Amino acid sequence: MPRSVNNVAHKARKKKYLKAAKGYRGGKSKLYKTARQAVEKGWQYAYRDRKTKKREIRKLWIIRINAAARIHDLKYSSLIGGLKKANIVVDRKVLAHLAMHDDAAFAKYCEIAKQNL
Repeated sequence: MPRSVNNVAHKARKKKYLKAAKGYRGGKSKLYKTARQAVEKGWQYAYRDRKTKKREIRKLWIIRINAAARIHDLKYSSLIGGLKKANIVVDRKVLAHLAMHDDAAFAKYCEIAKQNL
């Protein structure tokens, strides 16, 4: 009885990795073994950095809020603390957006925070 091989699935599997490795330099885009290693490492980085991205964005929001708060004679921690005491729930994304695009609204939040310190 002849040997059974599954050429279709084998070729599809190889094609998937080589397609994902398009644009890589040298053998990493041509040779199956190195392409597979490079692609799998890239997928690991992508998975890890999807988590890291959220941390980085939050850090950026905090930096922007702090910079805008200092213009209004407040520190970041004082602003957040004052808003919490006033029972105002505004997330950092919205505060950062207001700090960048609507200074009048951000100034009102700063005044509320100052009153409640």
